[in-house]
Formats: sequence, structure tokens, C-alpha cells
Amino acid sequence: MQRYKAVIAYDGTNFSGYQVQPHKRTVQSVLESVLEKIHKGQAVKVSASGRTDAGVHARGQVIHFDSSLRIPEEKWGTALNALLPPDVSVNHVAKVNESFHARFNAVGKEYRYRILLSQYRDPFARNFSLWYPYSLNIEAMKMASKYLVGQPYDFTSFCSAKTEVVDKVRTIKTIEFLQEGNVLTLRFVGNGFLYNMVRILVGTLLEIGSGERAPEEIAAILAKRDRRFAGKTAPAQGLYLWQVFYDE
Repeated sequence: MQRYKAVIAYDGTNFSGYQVQPHKRTVQSVLESVLEKIHKGQAVKVSASGRTDAGVHARGQVIHFDSSLRIPEEKWGTALNALLPPDVSVNHVAKVNESFHARFNAVGKEYRYRILLSQYRDPFARNFSLWYPYSLNIEAMKMASKYLVGQPYDFTSFCSAKTEVVDKVRTIKTIEFLQEGNVLTLRFVGNGFLYNMVRILVGTLLEIGSGERAPEEIAAILAKRDRRFAGKTAPAQGLYLWQVFYDE
């Protein structure tokens, strides 16, 4: 058996998230169905760096799978893409050591969240960004973000109450605000993110940008370690899993 690492991209609009769910279309189930066809009916399990929710997109999701087929690594992408639906693409496949694990070997991730700052909604962007037709103080959002980066913090206040992970300490290395025209992109880079963490951070930063909260409140919200004190969870369609990092 040979283990393969693959980088995939997908439009999450018509998926019920990444992870397999009964009677629902998910990214994992589509990938495993295609691999089963290539392996003549033999089931092949796919493991990912992490799951994404319904409506969330990925540009650089990482998966791994094992195969006994003698397909050259440079041919795997072509073979998979020939059978995958148009909203999923395999962008790179490489042989890796059998000890490699897409989830457990990841040392960091980058997420991006896109916000359309426009008086009028764009029907062509509705599935790929959050439409925000209100005034926004981006400088206040930048000030608030400084309370979140640079050292380990307990992000209990900024994750879903459904989170099953016990250790909620994470380090965000970078929060960057990138603006091109009327599209504002929030870039988050860290050693790991909790369930709904980026979307809750975005929702809270938007409340600060709209003047509902002061930037300094971030420190108090962190200290509370209680989801009820943070902002709303931003909608799924603006979120992208952009990149997953591994030690070479």
C-alpha cells in the first residue's frame, strides 16, 4: 500500500459540509465514491486536515488516502478529476510516508473570510462572500485584532458550545485585512482553529466595526471563557480554508 497526500479545492455551496453524513452530499463521500470506482468497488477511506461546515469553501484542503494501485503520482490528479463533479478539484497529489496524517501532522492553517462592502448585493457573489451594506470602521477592527494575536489564548468564548475539544488554547499568528475594491478579506493564520472559531471572530469583529462594541472588549471576552459574550457567528459562505501547513 502507498499513501498519497492530495491538496483539494471545493465550492461548499451544495455540500452538507466535508465530513460523511447519512443521506447527505458531502465532500468526503464524493471523494470516497470516486476512489471506490477507481479501485473497482474496493472501499478507500479518505482522511482530511479537518472538517468544514455546510457552505464553507476550501482552496487548500489536504487529504490522504492509501492505495494498492500502481498509478504514477503525477497521473492521480487527472484520474480523480475525470470522475469528480465540477465543484471539487484535486490540485496536487504526492507520495508520502505511511506515517503521514493529514490531520495530526498539520502544524497550522490559514483561513480567509470575504466580505462584500456594497450598498447593493451582488447575485454572483452571494455564495462566496458575506454581503455587508453598512458602514464599517476597519481601523477599529484592526485595533481589536491586536488583542487576539501573538501568544496562546483560551478561545472558549470564540468557539461553538458544541465543541468537544477539551484544550481550547490556540495561537493566532496573524490577522490581516486585505481590501481590493469593495471586497474586504480577513486573513487568519494560526496553529489551529476550533469549531466555528473563525466565523465567531469575524462576527465579533464586525460588531466592533459597526460600533456595537469597543475594540478593548476583546480582552474581556477572552477572559470570560464563555461563548455567550462573543458576537454572532458569521455566515458560512464567506469562509475559505485557504492553506494547511506541515513541517517539511
